Amino acid sequence: MDLRKLKTLIDLVSESGISELEVNEGEDRVRIVNAGSPAASQLVYANAASAQAIQATPAISAAPVVTPIVEEPAAEAGFVAHSPMVGTFYRAPNPESPNFVNIGDTVKVGQTLCIIEAMKLLNEIESEHAGVIKAILCENGQGVEFDQPLFIIA
Repeated sequence: MDLRKLKTLIDLVSESGISELEVNEGEDRVRIVNAGSPAASQLVYANAASAQAIQATPAISAAPVVTPIVEEPAAEAGFVAHSPMVGTFYRAPNPESPNFVNIGDTVKVGQTLCIIEAMKLLNEIESEHAGVIKAILCENGQGVEFDQPLFIIA
């Protein structure tokens, strides 16, 4: 989820007077709690695929106090393949075919990892590095965002 969406959600919570808002988008989860005063608002942003946390301080003191907790994919040794576009992630060319890659498979540079469907076009995503697939960070048929981590290749 991008920062513009987060800012919009924070503004909506602070302007509307609601006490809590939770949004789930794929593996991303955002929970914004407004405890009544502008200084007591809280934002929690989590990605279910990991356990690391980074805290940041608010940029504007007049705005609600925001404490994001951003969790990113586990920092395993290896290259993280990111989505080059927004679309729908598919592990195989069609439902009857085997997956392009599975965890533990060895891949070469240029080998197809998955397909991302965007605007009715099927785009093959190729490996930029050779290695072994350590993790697949998306579910088949899941919507993905630009620059979202898809695979860890070591």
